[in-house]
Amino acid sequence: MENNRPRSSESSLSPLSGWPVLIGLVAAEALLITALAQLDPNRNTGWIVLGTAVGGVGFLLTLVGFFVVNPNMSRVMVLFGRYRGTVRTDGFWWINPFTSKHKVSLKAHNMASQKIKVNDQVGNPIEIGAVVVWRIADTAQAMFDVEDYEEYVDIQVEAAVRKLASSHPYDEHDTSADVVSLRGDTEQVTGELQVALGERLERAGVEVVEARISHLAYAPEIASAMLQRQQAQAIIAARRQIVEGAVGMVQDALELLKAGDVVELDDERRATLVGNLLVVLCSQESAQPVLNTGSLYN
Repeated sequence: MENNRPRSSESSLSPLSGWPVLIGLVAAEALLITALAQLDPNRNTGWIVLGTAVGGVGFLLTLVGFFVVNPNMSRVMVLFGRYRGTVRTDGFWWINPFTSKHKVSLKAHNMASQKIKVNDQVGNPIEIGAVVVWRIADTAQAMFDVEDYEEYVDIQVEAAVRKLASSHPYDEHDTSADVVSLRGDTEQVTGELQVALGERLERAGVEVVEARISHLAYAPEIASAMLQRQQAQAIIAARRQIVEGAVGMVQDALELLKAGDVVELDDERRATLVGNLLVVLCSQESAQPVLNTGSLYN
């Protein structure tokens, strides 16, 4: 059941540049040290201790506020349990020291799913695997709407691949010709996989850049039998093509004999000639000539 909680949405945050803050921090510490150095240690011990403590705490807190954003990286900012925004601009920045800064990579991630065994649409056990290229599109959803977005992607990819494999036959010979097969309709299958992953990973703010089937094969226990069936189908298809070509050649030969008035053929002689030509054209062995010294009718 879909969670009714509103989805998080990324918002941009513009922090202060870190360089002016760093210069101001150094200047403030220099002034504090100068002021403390001018005090008399015998008369102003309390002020020296207090100034040193305040300066040290302020210096440490200010240092905590500095952070760096590298190219193709981002920082998700959370202040006292509330989302404040995301910094995507690379550079040296400063923000409230009490703000939590979570790194989220914006780079493209390339993952290869494990080879999983599943039954296809007609029940044949097959092995299938996929390669998926993805990246974070919404950092707020990735951080707050799922527990671990990388693990979430791994699990959803496997679930999508399993559903895809069970929705199509392995080969077009396993069912009617108008059904999309995993082996024969690669582009359509990968398109379905990418759309299905996009819908599943939208909750985590993940964009699917590309999805491809990387491994597809029959399971080992039926691979040998399926190979024999494919070989038989290939032989039948080749034989059918040979017969169709031979019939066409016989028709052409009969028409040429008739047009050239080479010989008059009655039905019996025509049948004998057709049979001999088909044997010669369809046979896998070389024809052996036979000399007939008598009549066809003797």
